[in-house]
Amino acid sequence: MYSEKVMDHFSNPRNVGGIKDADGIGEEGNPVCGDMMTFYIKVDDKDRLSDVKFKTFGCGAAIAVSSMVSEMAKGKTIEEAQKITPELVAKELDGLPKNKFHCSNLGAQALNKAIDNYLVKQGRKEPSPEKHEHEEGESCETN
Repeated sequence: MYSEKVMDHFSNPRNVGGIKDADGIGEEGNPVCGDMMTFYIKVDDKDRLSDVKFKTFGCGAAIAVSSMVSEMAKGKTIEEAQKITPELVAKELDGLPKNKFHCSNLGAQALNKAIDNYLVKQGRKEPSPEKHEHEEGESCETN
């Protein structure tokens, strides 16, 4: 079911934890499956991710994905790290079961949110409009 790489990253996750004075923080989750990932990045003066840490609440695949994303991103420039896609993460893990592929989406999205958070703090990007979800039948309208 899981590749040896997935089992290795699940059993021995790399870069677990937070960064107290992180330059960027990004969080992504899926309320349906309960997986939640938070990425913390530290960026050096050459726009390189000098440190990447994560905290993940979720299944084994979510932990393995978070570990792999942190390994893939560490040492890369902002521009290079933004090119980490869910497909690349799954490929680096030698594949994920189809019903666990969404974990690679969450990992790549959480990393990109951390990068976006950094770029907004630097004044290099406009903040994204606040997104929120509604229960079925609810809306933003108050009338």
